[in-house]
Amino acid sequence: MSLQLSSNAPNFTQDSTNGTLNFYEYLGDSWGILFSHPKDFTPVCTTELGSVAKLEDEFEKRDVKVVALSVDSRESHEAWIKDINETQNTEVNFPIIADEDRTVAEAYGMIHPEASDTLTVRSVFIIDPKKKIRLTLTYPAPTGRNFEEILRALDGLQLTDQHLVATPANWKNGDNVIILPSIQDKDELAARFPKGYEELTSYLRITAQPET
Repeated sequence: MSLQLSSNAPNFTQDSTNGTLNFYEYLGDSWGILFSHPKDFTPVCTTELGSVAKLEDEFEKRDVKVVALSVDSRESHEAWIKDINETQNTEVNFPIIADEDRTVAEAYGMIHPEASDTLTVRSVFIIDPKKKIRLTLTYPAPTGRNFEEILRALDGLQLTDQHLVATPANWKNGDNVIILPSIQDKDELAARFPKGYEELTSYLRITAQPET
């Protein structure tokens, strides 16, 4: 059975380019993004890991630790990182898991036999500080991921946790947000949203994005 939203993220200890890595210990109290790529020394994956490396400051700003994974060896990862750094003009500092025995890939359902019975698909898991899975994405092998969209979704999740708001379609950081329907008490609404809100319907209430 595949992992679902709010499932506990499986812990693991596995070899990586940063040495032996225990996932829970590495994350600590931070948010985490675990993403898999099908194979080292492939063109789309090279651009993806380069893109993630360039967003290092953005992830740090959001207290997010990033971990990549494939079923290739640590030695392969280390050799490939040199290519990524050179061709993408960046420096990969986040760990890449060497999941040669597929322990992590199988625990997270990253291998889809109809696509490939040996290689991982392009999976993404956003994991909160309580080690709960908050978002999952799956891309086919030929399609590169949009990590700006992953950052956008992460901003929305963190905003929801802090302020009990939801983000509308095509929301970007700084846009208006939606008050959760679960908040009905007038005093609580006034305390949480001092700038007021617009009630379009009884269930659709728009307010300015709270300060983060």
